[in-house]
Amino acid sequence: MITVAIAEDHQSLIDGVNLLLKYEEEISIVGMANDGEELLKIVRLKQPKVVLMDIRMPKIDGIAATNIIKKELPYTKVIAFSMFDQEDAVRQMIDAGASGYLLKNSPLEEVLTAIHQVVRGETYFDAALDPSFFSKDRKQQVKKQILSKSEREILKLIGQGKTSSEIAAIRFNSVSTIETHRKNIIRKLGLHGKGELLRYAIEKKYDF
Repeated sequence: MITVAIAEDHQSLIDGVNLLLKYEEEISIVGMANDGEELLKIVRLKQPKVVLMDIRMPKIDGIAATNIIKKELPYTKVIAFSMFDQEDAVRQMIDAGASGYLLKNSPLEEVLTAIHQVVRGETYFDAALDPSFFSKDRKQQVKKQILSKSEREILKLIGQGKTSSEIAAIRFNSVSTIETHRKNIIRKLGLHGKGELLRYAIEKKYDF
């Protein structure tokens, strides 16, 4: 079971995330807080596997709270959940120990993807973040890890020259499912059409 705590000072957003996650059988929400002090009480008591962390919160902000959590509970994963897409905010959260950074204007389904990836020991950074925020190695890591495991596997098969029909047969999926994955990969990597996707997949096929 993946235990999750949510820190957010806008109750409507907490309610939205709660509604998304509560029907996921493998995820259990163990606490919700509107400020940093309340969050730390929940985290110390419940020791969740993942914290979805707002950056701007009353009493203790998300950056300070992340620093405290990672020192006291280093195995707890923190995902920043913020409206701020500035370089300073991203870098400070990464430096504090966050494993991911999501923008609040992203589809809520991205929250699920991010949770699953950080639990696997990976990182997850919103595709809308400016790549210049990261070093060359980090840029490539970010591109790789905004993709789900299934998307990376499909990208590798695309790089091997497999068609959607062939990939569907290999993965026991429908062709329409593979086509949907292709569209999502194109969107997340900031590519333009199937031609660029194929070139990218061929270039990076040993990297995924």
